[in-house]
Amino acid sequence: MPMTDAPVVQTAEGAVRGIRRESDLAFLGIPYAAPPTGQRRYLAPQPVDAWDGVRDATMYGATPQRREEPNAIIPEPSIPGDETLNLNIFTPALDGAAPVLVWIHGGGFSSGSPASPWYDGRAFTRDGVVTVSISYRLGFDGFGSIDGAPDNRGVRDWIAALEWVQRNIAAFGGDPAKVTIAGHSAGGGAVLTLCGMPQVQHLFRGGLAISAALGDLPRERARRRSIRLAEMTGVTEPTLEGFRAVKERALTRRQYEASLLGKTGLAATTAVLSDGLPWGPVIDGELITRPTVESLAAGVGADKPLLLGATDDEFTMVFDAAPRMLRRVPARLALRVLERAGRVRRGWLRANRRRRGAVAVLGRFVTDRVFRSLVVRVAEARRRSDTFVYRFAWVSPVRGWAYHCLDVPFWWDCLDDEHVPGVAGEHPPQQLADEMHAAAVALVRDGDPGWPAWRTEPGITRVFGDQPALSRSAYDDALPLV
Repeated sequence: MPMTDAPVVQTAEGAVRGIRRESDLAFLGIPYAAPPTGQRRYLAPQPVDAWDGVRDATMYGATPQRREEPNAIIPEPSIPGDETLNLNIFTPALDGAAPVLVWIHGGGFSSGSPASPWYDGRAFTRDGVVTVSISYRLGFDGFGSIDGAPDNRGVRDWIAALEWVQRNIAAFGGDPAKVTIAGHSAGGGAVLTLCGMPQVQHLFRGGLAISAALGDLPRERARRRSIRLAEMTGVTEPTLEGFRAVKERALTRRQYEASLLGKTGLAATTAVLSDGLPWGPVIDGELITRPTVESLAAGVGADKPLLLGATDDEFTMVFDAAPRMLRRVPARLALRVLERAGRVRRGWLRANRRRRGAVAVLGRFVTDRVFRSLVVRVAEARRRSDTFVYRFAWVSPVRGWAYHCLDVPFWWDCLDDEHVPGVAGEHPPQQLADEMHAAAVALVRDGDPGWPAWRTEPGITRVFGDQPALSRSAYDDALPLV
């Protein structure tokens, strides 16, 4: 492509040159904050220094994720470099005022990348939506507790990116008054976290939370994990100076083990159910002052439409690799491993009496505990608001479950990507992708995905991949855990 044909946009910090594609424009790796290195390491995101001339924005920027997760389902490349706080923009045209989707990737707040081919915005730009994908600090770097440093640095990164969008997106053909935040897994949890923060409500007008996993970690727990990480990596004091003296790789390599606080064996395996995610947004009393669902119930973000839901069996596939001996254990006994409270266990088993086998029971229980019960809690907390609920029920012919991440290429309408057959088979239903993507576009454009809100018809849920398409009982089997 000749440079004279490349689109150039003037941002508040300087001009950027993007890529003119067949049907849209792409601008990649634009910094929204200064590199979090040197004296900026572990600080809140700092402003970008303005630049002269035209900056090249034709390649994805550096990612905070330094290596791909070996078992990752979504292709999310790691890219080396220091300028890790950057974003990507896909736009149908520069002269419009289109609604905007800002995407926050998942990965348990400890991995993931915005550079995935699944997050290419071509399907959204085709339908008149400007798409922005952002990076943010991960794991201990983004969410650890350090004396002398602000908590929730990853959250502050999200906010800085959204502020950048407010300042600059009009130059890319987007309307800053029509921003919808969206994300999957930890990214979905980020959407809920932001929806529950009073001080950021002016930065967006709606949300889409796909299989959301919340952080909401007590600060004391985050602090104990950080102290443990300091001990494991030879940091004398868990201070700003102490952690800056240790290489990033040494901390990342030990951060998961440190989060277990000495737990091993079965206790380590079930830690996410008892103690939450290893790292993530912290209730620090300053930026985040109370649990997210509590904040939503108090009316924060009540004026904003929110679409959320989960797959039927988010993590059931994990138990497919369980020893054969476990498969012979009666489901009621197997469940004791995950839930000690007899009343809760019996109530959930009654609601799920049709599920057979230890694998199916344990997998659905984890799914309900982490994901599906949260959908109901959020929907009930926002019962006076426009809250739209979905359930993804299409079963992968490859793995035999409607599992975590399987729905993402349907939302993005990218079933033609080369990585999709490995998770969804050779012939995933395009009609389902059409329906789901259209719902996302309608939410971003109109604030309504196309079915009744939870409050107007209590419990109403749009079911994708199963019949009936609308149901009032789609999440009833998760109610004992709400």
